[in-house]
Amino acid sequence: MRFVFKRSYDDDIKLFKHRQQAGYYVLLLVLMMALPWLVDDFFLGEATNVLILAIAGMGLMLLTGQTGQVSLGHAAFMALGCYLNVILMQRGVPFIISLPLAGIITGIVGAIIAMPILRLHGIYLAIGTLAISVLSEDIIVISKKWTGGVIGLVAEPINIFGLDIDRYGTPILFYFLVLFVTLFVLLIFRNILRAPLGRAFAAIRDSEVSAQALGVNVTKTKITAFALSCGIVGLAGGLLGHFAGAFNHETFNLVLSIQLLLMIVIGGLGSIHGAFFGAVIVGFLPQLIAISRDGISSIFNLGSLPLPGIETASFAFILVIFIMFEPRGIYGVWIKIRTYFELFPFYRKNMFKRQKSYLKTERMK
Repeated sequence: MRFVFKRSYDDDIKLFKHRQQAGYYVLLLVLMMALPWLVDDFFLGEATNVLILAIAGMGLMLLTGQTGQVSLGHAAFMALGCYLNVILMQRGVPFIISLPLAGIITGIVGAIIAMPILRLHGIYLAIGTLAISVLSEDIIVISKKWTGGVIGLVAEPINIFGLDIDRYGTPILFYFLVLFVTLFVLLIFRNILRAPLGRAFAAIRDSEVSAQALGVNVTKTKITAFALSCGIVGLAGGLLGHFAGAFNHETFNLVLSIQLLLMIVIGGLGSIHGAFFGAVIVGFLPQLIAISRDGISSIFNLGSLPLPGIETASFAFILVIFIMFEPRGIYGVWIKIRTYFELFPFYRKNMFKRQKSYLKTERMK
């Protein structure tokens, strides 16, 4: 059993709680660095896809999990980052400049859109962002001169200091590129949470009235959260364009927005770990379904067994299960398991039972 005593404010904002935790993450990083030599190219590509989804998940987690603002339109900002990155590269801008620039521009556009839309709350905010996702597909088709319309665009080859990087030609190099961006975004995310801005995000999530009473500029903070979230998602969109190779408006449809939201809910709202756990589920569940379907077909000699809509039904089923039995997601399950072994034999069954709130400020928005 380990007890962490916080004796100062600096102890509360440390990057790691203790050295043992830092050691665990170092071992995880070593495993990720060695992954290309442990799996084949197919599963390495799937791992790369999971990392890209994790970046997008961290972007949405910053807005929904940390600030409490639900969005169903982040696929539109992934599309914006993707198209901006490719268009800039087509005009001769190198990748190491085009990708960050695409993220910055996406964040600025997100801030502009946030000014009117964040006046909405709850379900109305979700509907407003849903409209953005729906409109983005039409805007992409209409802007044929830049986006290629329904035909779409083909991602330009990545060249960094004379080194050619391609998903299919050099999958290991592309994996390390995505891993680097993931670690960069992860460091930014973690430091935002440690800063006063991150505390303001959490205050708004818990109670806007209480946050305002404590001196937090609610409107400005929510716009900042939306801008940062869109910027991070824009980076994920830029990488997704190179991962897909060719893309059009259907690549960034409404289903992707819903998947991103399901991802962070299943993974665990309000935690960095939840973005990664959810990305693993969303990334590998289709492959697991395909492998299971092929196995069942071969056992019962059914030949090709088409199951239309099975992925959507599986996501919905998993979401319902977690909402009913574990609202804190996969990360909540991990916390309970870890606490059980840390406190054994003193663990109490109802230790994590949700308590009712009786403060009026906690019910007001």
